[in-house]
Amino acid sequence: MIARYLPFFLLLLLLPDRYLYLTRVKGKSDNRWKRRLFLFVPTIGMLIYTGILYFQPDFQPANPVALEVYLWLLGIVVVPKAIFALCSWLGRVVRRIFCMRRNYGNLLGIILALLCMYITAYGFTKGIRKLEVKHVDLYFSDLPKAFEGYRIALFSDLHIGSFANGREQILHNVLDSIQAQRADLIVFAGDLQNQRPTEIYPYRQRLAALRAKDGVVSVLGNHDYALYIKADTLIAHANEQETQRLQRQMGWKLLKNEHFVLHRGESDSIVVVGLDDEGEKPQHKRADIDKAMQGILGKPFTIVVEHEPPYWRDKIMPDTDAQLTLSGHTHGGQVTVFGFTPIKWKTKYVAGHYEEEGQQLYITSGIGGLIPFRYEVTPEIVVITLHRKR
Repeated sequence: MIARYLPFFLLLLLLPDRYLYLTRVKGKSDNRWKRRLFLFVPTIGMLIYTGILYFQPDFQPANPVALEVYLWLLGIVVVPKAIFALCSWLGRVVRRIFCMRRNYGNLLGIILALLCMYITAYGFTKGIRKLEVKHVDLYFSDLPKAFEGYRIALFSDLHIGSFANGREQILHNVLDSIQAQRADLIVFAGDLQNQRPTEIYPYRQRLAALRAKDGVVSVLGNHDYALYIKADTLIAHANEQETQRLQRQMGWKLLKNEHFVLHRGESDSIVVVGLDDEGEKPQHKRADIDKAMQGILGKPFTIVVEHEPPYWRDKIMPDTDAQLTLSGHTHGGQVTVFGFTPIKWKTKYVAGHYEEEGQQLYITSGIGGLIPFRYEVTPEIVVITLHRKR
């Protein structure tokens, strides 16, 4: 992770110190050495820490605590300092333009820096321990009569390796809550692990205990492939196969560009389609809606499960008549401040319900994340009830 964004981290560490040195240390005669130590020692320590993580072979270190501590320090020390420096600099510009006596950017910088510290502390502690069971009613004109009131428990993005190190009870609460919904069908929309199938081993029995009348359906997310570890082709393939084997061993119906049919009564049925993940890079694109829909006759009521939401707009909508698509992947952005989440710069499909041209998409904010952090984006289980439009 650090290697991928190294220039950003270096600028974040060095630019604020450069500004603060010029404005707060250089030319000051009193306590000059204390000022320099206070300013530069934490930065030197973070530069060393950054270098250690940079040389880790995988996207996440073998010990995830190392990355968590690093991100804690960024949120408590580095980013607040950068926020203050930026506000202070902007305040100096404004003061010169308008010939003001005071630099009000300093005050704004202090307020925003303290807010950043609070968000960091809350997000890594209380934020990840919350859980919301969200009940959603969706309406369709062509839902078969026998499926009126059909209930789907949707969850996604467990990132189960992030529940180690004393957070196991959070996972147990999530799984108990899913089971308590007594849904007709449980759907998992991908990203069971962070990097390796070994993360799943301690929780196999708990995951296998999930039960629903029509079973547990799952698809793979981007983290369920060997994309985030440095390994040769054979090891990467073995890891991918092991992740899939574990899901099937737990009794989950893993769908890889395939479908099955749910029947009610003598004539009513719906089709459930599951797609491989549609990665962002061309070499990672595995979703194949044409293959998954092969053999489906007529225009039955169809539910598609696909990890990454943009595939709905790119392929599912133009190429199928699927009435409902269920996705995850976005984590809802994991952080929302004053109603805004940065992920909106990347996609308009963030979380919740979308409807375009008569087809519907529901994106869950999911449960966890590679980085166990949530602020104003509560981990959620979504219970979707299907209804016929009257």
